[in-house]
Amino acid sequence: MSLLTPVTLRGEHATLVPLSIEHCQALIEAAADGELWNIWYASVPTPTNMAKEIEHRLSLFKQGIMLPFTVIDNITNQPIGMTTYGRIDTSNKRCDIGWTWYRKSAQRTAINTECKLMLLTHAFEILKCIAVTLTANEFNLKSRSAIERLGAKLDGVLRNFKYQNGTICDYYQYSIIDSEWSKIKANLNYRLNCNS
Repeated sequence: MSLLTPVTLRGEHATLVPLSIEHCQALIEAAADGELWNIWYASVPTPTNMAKEIEHRLSLFKQGIMLPFTVIDNITNQPIGMTTYGRIDTSNKRCDIGWTWYRKSAQRTAINTECKLMLLTHAFEILKCIAVTLTANEFNLKSRSAIERLGAKLDGVLRNFKYQNGTICDYYQYSIIDSEWSKIKANLNYRLNCNS
């Protein structure tokens, strides 16, 4: 199995399934919970751009640089967001986890913790990655805080990293390396059990 092999990851609260254009309408409804596209430093598509964003992620999958997922809420069995393995480097066994968003009502719940646990477990234990990186816009304090709570270490600030809704922004890049995975996993399991 490689970083580009589509896979379904099932947890107690959520399931990650390969992204499909069939999820489009439900993802539009999920993004409408909180009108997430209005957060200028986030990358959540508008309702009119959702299909285009799904097609873009699927195109990156075909190019061999992204493995996109739809996040399914196990209680409602409905899509509530998206996440990915991105910037996949199969020869060096590295990837990013990112391009993630959840409907507002699912944020700050056990779902994000569990999704990160599933993605990291698969990356380190099945795919034998040596490092996983996570990045967040300098103004996205909630995401940066969530990444730090995972136990990821700050690698540095990527200055003028990319345009975000017409504004050039710095991004904070964090990483977890394989030798740190056991303690990160213990921390995630502890946090998940406390939130359940």
